[in-house]
Amino acid sequence: MPRALLSVSDKTGLPEFAGGLHALGWELISTGGTARAIRDAGIPVSDISDVTHFPEMLDGRVKTLHPAVHGALLARRDLPAHMDAIREHGIEPIDLVAVNLYPFRQTAARKDVQPDEVIEQIDIGGPSMLRSAAKNFASVTTVVDPADYAQVLGVITAGDDDLDFRRRLAAKVFEHTAAYDASIATWFAQQRHETFPDHIVLALTRKQSLRYGENPGQSAAFYVERVGAGLSGLQQRGGKELSFNNLLDLEGALLATDPFGEDTCCAIVKHTTPCGLATGATPLEAYRKALACDPVSAFGSVISFSVPVDDATANAVSGLFVECVVAPAFTPGALETLGRKKNLRVLEGRARWNPASHDYKRVRGGLLVQQRPSTSFDGSNWTVPTKRRPTAEEERDLLFAWRAVASVKSNAIVLARDGATIGIGAGQMSRVDAAFLAVHKATVAGLETKGAALGSDAFFPFRDGVDQAAEAGVRAIIQPGGSVRDAEVIAAADEHDIAMVFTGVRLFRH
Repeated sequence: MPRALLSVSDKTGLPEFAGGLHALGWELISTGGTARAIRDAGIPVSDISDVTHFPEMLDGRVKTLHPAVHGALLARRDLPAHMDAIREHGIEPIDLVAVNLYPFRQTAARKDVQPDEVIEQIDIGGPSMLRSAAKNFASVTTVVDPADYAQVLGVITAGDDDLDFRRRLAAKVFEHTAAYDASIATWFAQQRHETFPDHIVLALTRKQSLRYGENPGQSAAFYVERVGAGLSGLQQRGGKELSFNNLLDLEGALLATDPFGEDTCCAIVKHTTPCGLATGATPLEAYRKALACDPVSAFGSVISFSVPVDDATANAVSGLFVECVVAPAFTPGALETLGRKKNLRVLEGRARWNPASHDYKRVRGGLLVQQRPSTSFDGSNWTVPTKRRPTAEEERDLLFAWRAVASVKSNAIVLARDGATIGIGAGQMSRVDAAFLAVHKATVAGLETKGAALGSDAFFPFRDGVDQAAEAGVRAIIQPGGSVRDAEVIAAADEHDIAMVFTGVRLFRH
């Protein structure tokens, strides 16, 4: 009679799986709560202590760590010496293991959870059994995912000796235990308040396969740190399946609205950087102001709102070809209006970043790892090096420009007025070119640059950027400062009667 060892934390599908094995003539062995659940379903099962002849002890910390278990799993059926050895010690082979692990990650993620409680969710026996069985996949079937129960029963019922199937199940086991250990290592690093430990082990789960990557011909998939967090937590309320580029642009759009908190804000993003960004009294006003900055580039864009989208805003957005719209919520009328555009992806939720999370950038042979930049800008450490201080109205525009430039690709220049971008120069090789492009964009859109505020994500290395801004009528500039030519740049601002603010913080986005 074949034997199966079942020991699961997640008991989804357990009665059906155990019942199916029993009906096929399998002997069932189990532990603790799993054994109780099987008995409660009216299915015969033996306790693990009947196999080990040793009681469970230490509050369940020790129950399966025994040669009678691991010898039964690791013995190679094709080696007579192995089979003679376990027979000599009265060990019977175990042919199937179904184990899933203590909910460590879920426990560690709970607010105010105590470290001792988290430590108790570090599974020892479960990974040991899984690894032993998976190593011997030539003879043992290993099941770590309840979603595989039905297929396993189907293979057994058909009488297939499917080595490739067992190999795939074994690979799934090692993926699972590696991710489990990675989450434990990450937790310990967090407990030590260690930002950059000696080893970073990423545990990522495939959320979905994608049609292709940035371009056709590049295969791609979306992996997440935790299902239901970040972009994977957005609820799609309509439209086609998300693409690789959609997901990148959604990240850029949410990044653009993040610094504005609960203010009513709209960001229109193209190729991960804003082509229009604005605040307003209503989402419709914010959208119209953002669109006015660069209506040509807004074609085929991704739009993010920081507040729920109402019917009127949805009507306005539906008049433009848009790839995606993301907002915390949508009115029923808005969903109906946007739903008429079958290709428009509508996503609901906030998708906040975990403040403690890292930012990763892939390079050949490794990863660059950094802390995520702050999205909180209050102006408390700003200084004014110029003779003229900004007016109250200019201060409001400067604060908006500083928040806006944080999401623009470097080198970045933003022209702003009345809570809206009027010109954006992004991703240029020189800062003076970025300033030129911002002015050019405003001019093309028919927006007046006279009296505007200018935000720069890094310092001006020469005075030419200030001279160009003055020529366009800019009256106030905000920038980090810190150039060896700061005195020259400040003098240029004074010559043009421009108020300049130094933030002391650089906002590169490469």
